[in-house]
Amino acid sequence: MRVFNCDHCGHLVFFDSVQCLHCGSTLAFVPELLAMAALAPAPQDGPDLWRRMGERGSADYSGRLYRMCGNHTAYDACNFAVPANDFSPLCASCRQTRVLPDLSEPANLGRWKQIESAKRQLFYTLARLGLEPAPGRAGPVFEFLADWPGGPTILTGHHGGTITLNVAEADDGERAQRRVALGEPYRTLIGHLRHESGHFYWDQLVRDGHCLEAFRSLFGDERQDYASALSAHYGKGNDLGDWRQHHVSSYAASHPWEDWAETWAHYLHMVDLLETAASYQTSVTVPDPNAAQRYQVTDPFANPRPSFDDMVRQWVPLTLMLNSLNRSLGQNDAYPFALSSGAMGKLRFVHDLVQAPAG
Repeated sequence: MRVFNCDHCGHLVFFDSVQCLHCGSTLAFVPELLAMAALAPAPQDGPDLWRRMGERGSADYSGRLYRMCGNHTAYDACNFAVPANDFSPLCASCRQTRVLPDLSEPANLGRWKQIESAKRQLFYTLARLGLEPAPGRAGPVFEFLADWPGGPTILTGHHGGTITLNVAEADDGERAQRRVALGEPYRTLIGHLRHESGHFYWDQLVRDGHCLEAFRSLFGDERQDYASALSAHYGKGNDLGDWRQHHVSSYAASHPWEDWAETWAHYLHMVDLLETAASYQTSVTVPDPNAAQRYQVTDPFANPRPSFDDMVRQWVPLTLMLNSLNRSLGQNDAYPFALSSGAMGKLRFVHDLVQAPAG
């Protein structure tokens, strides 16, 4: 995720900012422009309308008028803008959420806000990759549900284009408990959403993209029984075999579908982190008494886009530095993975598949 600048005063702002702390301008993210915008009230054009401000406070008379997302107005839960002539009161991200938990429960309201924030981050990365919004193709639908006494357990997953997430995952304690119980080194809201979006885009890009045979030669045959494969995976306990030679995680070894989804999530991790580092013009020098190596991080969305090999050359030292910084603060590794050549080959497959429509 890149950082942004207020287009009124130029001060540094962030993807989730709602006000510039330097000039006080109201900020909103404009999805169709993939940019943060400083907005000025435009009551002369209609109630609750805003116009984008130009440099040094001059109005932008391009005709672009916006409303704030309905979830911002009602719940202070979104910072995306909606074009004034859009039919929906919700922004491009929020309208994908079709089912919500009971928001009269304060805990659920807080959980939902956190999940929507992670979903907007996913929306941004997919949009940068040219995958979201998808012209002529429906995007994923989201259902955020809570467990209730006597009801069925809500499982996080994907089915038929719908991504379901148990809102309990927004509770740090609950998520940590599940991470330990399942033996996972990494479990976050954005990680969940990236993984489940992988299942959605497997249908779009692999199944319907006429590259099933290439997928099967690398990931395996997805037609093997899914329920049995997962049952066998969880029945192994700590004896998961040498999965590191070919997979990005132990869960990826359970079934080809999960291998793809875990690899897809890792590719989104890579793209997002590289973009963030590049926006800060980061260079990393790996210490070596004989010949230190320096790497300048390149924006993965630069024109021309860097090759996959260039991205990996920058990714490895960047994650080493990131983990070292975390350890300096007494935190666990932010990226607790070491990717093998087998896993890298699968990441390259995802990269080539994603870059094809972009090209």
